[in-house]
Amino acid sequence: MLKEITDNLWHLEHHFSLRGVPYSSRMTVVRLNDGRLCLHSPVPISSAVEEHLRQLGVVSFILAPSKKHHRFVAECAALFPEAAVFGAPGLMQKREDIAGLQEIPSTSNPAWWPELECFLFNGIPSMNEMVWFHRASATLILSDLCQWWRGELPFLARCYASLNGVRKQMAVPNTVQMSIHDHFAARLSAERILQWPYRRVITAHNVILENHDVRKLGQALASFRRN
Repeated sequence: MLKEITDNLWHLEHHFSLRGVPYSSRMTVVRLNDGRLCLHSPVPISSAVEEHLRQLGVVSFILAPSKKHHRFVAECAALFPEAAVFGAPGLMQKREDIAGLQEIPSTSNPAWWPELECFLFNGIPSMNEMVWFHRASATLILSDLCQWWRGELPFLARCYASLNGVRKQMAVPNTVQMSIHDHFAARLSAERILQWPYRRVITAHNVILENHDVRKLGQALASFRRN
């Protein structure tokens, strides 16, 4: 079931296997002041979760936040056909099968602004990750940019996380580091993230940082300043 993080903010984890490696991913649900719901990075939704969402509000926006996080968007859109579906730049060309998919606006204020802010993290075109900030809860929402595979995990997941540099600490994964196309642009985007007054960080894989732990994000993003 959905787990409440704080007022108007919930999450749901999903465990699956990708190329033999056990993964977990997280959907974040943001409720706007008027009751509309934003589903960030959808995961499979059971009938019980669907009912819970309908009790919380009206699912109005389905958000695919990067060119990597889109696997379950089509089935989510089928469950909530009244919702508008938005994807990161470049995703429309990759997922032509998702009916009604629109690009997340970058030059105009979208319907969820100013309660939910976002911008494109530049310099990594293979990802084109949009980073998000929920102002009311001072929460930063990330997908793949920073990860920390903490806690009890299957053996192969522990091995993969160790090789990727995200088992023992919050970090920019090695796979992301190797995908940087423009280091200067990435550094500017990292600095822009740190300008938000965040007090919580939600990652898709797999931690939620709160209180003093949020400092670990700055330490992770420092890797962009070193390049």
